[in-house]
Amino acid sequence: MQPIGKMMDRPLLISAILEHGAAQFGQQEVVSRETHGPLHRYTFSDLAKRAKQFANALQHLGLRPGSVVGSIAWNNYRHLEAYYAVSGSGLVMHTCNPRLHPEQLIYIINHAEDEVVLFDSTFAPLIKAVASHCPRVKHWVCLSEAAHTPAVEGVKVQSYEELLAPQAPVFEWPDLDEKSGAALCYTSGTTGNPKGVLYSHRAITLSALSDCLPGVLCISAQETVLPVVPMFHINAWCLPYASLIGGAKLVLPGPRLDGASLHELMETEKVTVSAGVPTIWMGLIQHVEQNNLHFTTMRRTGVGGSAMPRALIAKFSDVYGVEVCHGWGMTETTAVATMSNLSAADMALPAQERHDRVAKQGKSVFGVEIKVVDEQGATLPRDGVSQGELMVRGQWIVERYHKAEGSALVNGWFPTGDIATISPEGVMQIKDRTKDVIKSGGEWISSIDLENAAAAHPGVAMAAVIGVAHPKWDERPLLLVVRKPQAEFEKQELLDFLAGRVAKWWVPDDVVFVDSLPVGGTGKVQKNELRQKYGSIFSS
Repeated sequence: MQPIGKMMDRPLLISAILEHGAAQFGQQEVVSRETHGPLHRYTFSDLAKRAKQFANALQHLGLRPGSVVGSIAWNNYRHLEAYYAVSGSGLVMHTCNPRLHPEQLIYIINHAEDEVVLFDSTFAPLIKAVASHCPRVKHWVCLSEAAHTPAVEGVKVQSYEELLAPQAPVFEWPDLDEKSGAALCYTSGTTGNPKGVLYSHRAITLSALSDCLPGVLCISAQETVLPVVPMFHINAWCLPYASLIGGAKLVLPGPRLDGASLHELMETEKVTVSAGVPTIWMGLIQHVEQNNLHFTTMRRTGVGGSAMPRALIAKFSDVYGVEVCHGWGMTETTAVATMSNLSAADMALPAQERHDRVAKQGKSVFGVEIKVVDEQGATLPRDGVSQGELMVRGQWIVERYHKAEGSALVNGWFPTGDIATISPEGVMQIKDRTKDVIKSGGEWISSIDLENAAAAHPGVAMAAVIGVAHPKWDERPLLLVVRKPQAEFEKQELLDFLAGRVAKWWVPDDVVFVDSLPVGGTGKVQKNELRQKYGSIFSS
């Protein structure tokens, strides 16, 4: 019989992350841009004390282990306190995406059975719209002091600060099972109702630890971290937890996510690491270019949610000296599952070859396994060519959706819905979503590759490609483009540009210039809306 190791068995808990941060890095700063007033500053020690006050307040409200607390809030210090107080005290933190349609928001609040909903004053109109449809919610709490707590017609609103004021900054965190539910996020629900993913303490802790690895985002006490990715989107990719594990200064951007506001915050707070979706970085770079600015401290940024164009990777790296860490993950993977991880040999390559490697989604981080399969479920070779559906399994991957009776897995693996290839070296590249890949004349066209090629044009600010029904070829690609300010070029110039960069039969049949593209709450272009609007353009 194999002997059992004689080691302690301590649970991995979110409360332990908070206690570690306060004990080992107690004077490290949390800086928060507020909806009202100047920047707010305090320390990890202050965060821990106020989180304990809020944990006491939640008990005072009558919540019991397993109760669910929702939030509709920006990245700010009170939201951060709730992250730790709710999960740490044995409750479930349910972060709601305020950019969902109100009907979907009502659905997820009711499906999650939220008893308390925390919200920023910005979202008072949204609370007015949904509150009467959410009968399970007993308390609506505005994340503000009394002076900035709005009156919401038909809703009894409480002030967060008034709830905290009478509570002691002492709380005995319960010794929970690390597999118990800690946080709940719902998918964006582009088709059908959103589905809930209930993360365990164990999953969040392990995922946050992976953020600290040198091959991922290298979060340590030497860094200042700015999570632009919202705290309502996969727990801000676990960066609010990783920052306390590694001891990094944490900068929270609040509601102002425009390029000018982000650049100012990066410079004034000496941010070294950030993370967000490509649309955010496009806006930031446009602001920097137009105003002849630079970055004095920024060293690297994590990018996910959708593919980052090679041209933007090159600009960050070659022009501004910021390393792009290109990754892949989803709600169901508790954030990061793969990350571009350049070796010493890769770093010696010419710039364009390095950018090509970074543009791929990288290698799986330790704790996660990946493979691609064909339509029959057979595993495809890791040759960098064979493409099939990406399957994933690991320590922080969903097994089933919240309240679902059956498992979401296929033979122990989670089917992601992404089409990908894996190279012999283990480098994964997303080629498309199964619903977005274009089949033209029996051959596949990657919308992502076409978008990357279009984004390389100097006048293109944003690009999206959709497959449109075609009477002869089944589907053909349609390119939708947002021009940069003052850019002047027409369709044929762009098509000629693409003809030199992709296969001839990949070149889109048409280009539509638009003022903007529909972007969802997680920063992804909503291609379902584009298909509804332009889906008959080749047959009309």
